Amino acid sequence: MSKEEMKIGRRFEGKVAIVTASTQGIGFSIAERLGLEGAAVVVSSRKQKNVDEAVEKLKNKGIQVLGVVCQVSNAQQRKDLINKTVEKYGKIDVVVSNAAANPTVSLLLETPESVLDKVWEINVKASVLLLQEAAPYLQKGSSVVLISSIMGYHPQIAMAMYGITKTALLGLTKRKTAEESTLLGKLGTPGDMAAAASFLASDDASYITGETLVMAGGAPSRL
Repeated sequence: MSKEEMKIGRRFEGKVAIVTASTQGIGFSIAERLGLEGAAVVVSSRKQKNVDEAVEKLKNKGIQVLGVVCQVSNAQQRKDLINKTVEKYGKIDVVVSNAAANPTVSLLLETPESVLDKVWEINVKASVLLLQEAAPYLQKGSSVVLISSIMGYHPQIAMAMYGITKTALLGLTKRKTAEESTLLGKLGTPGDMAAAASFLASDDASYITGETLVMAGGAPSRL
């Protein structure tokens, strides 16, 4: 266990957390953080191979974990995600909706309709439907956190809005430009996003709802 992991508390002891798109990057870091804080985590991805690899990594850290293949825009796979979670753990305490489409389009007016449809299906519609399907199993005081750079606002959900984050998908040229756009002069890491998500999902944030936490290193941002 690293020094950083030793500093993490156990705010989610006995709780069950679903994190979508959680086998790599930000999603995986969120699942890992919640698991290190005591949660039984349910990770998901479109590919079985990615799910298996993520489950193995989390188990090696002593985290209780269930892996389920789930493309959030697929109705049956969403239901399977919920049903398998309830079958194994009997409840759901935390839902982190991390799955999102992030198309690279320079000008809004040039965005193809097919791209807009994909953003709507995955970033908005699928997230809402997942929460509707999970609602009957959510415990009193359950937490819902949306992690997205373009997700809309909902008054009963705490949302973490992030700027450009240092992941494997970010090229060196884009990284330098992005770093210069922040007041801190650096990019956020998946671990930074996981820390914010775990806070919003915890009892420490029990009096926060309908708010947006912007994590962008001081870069100009707007909802």
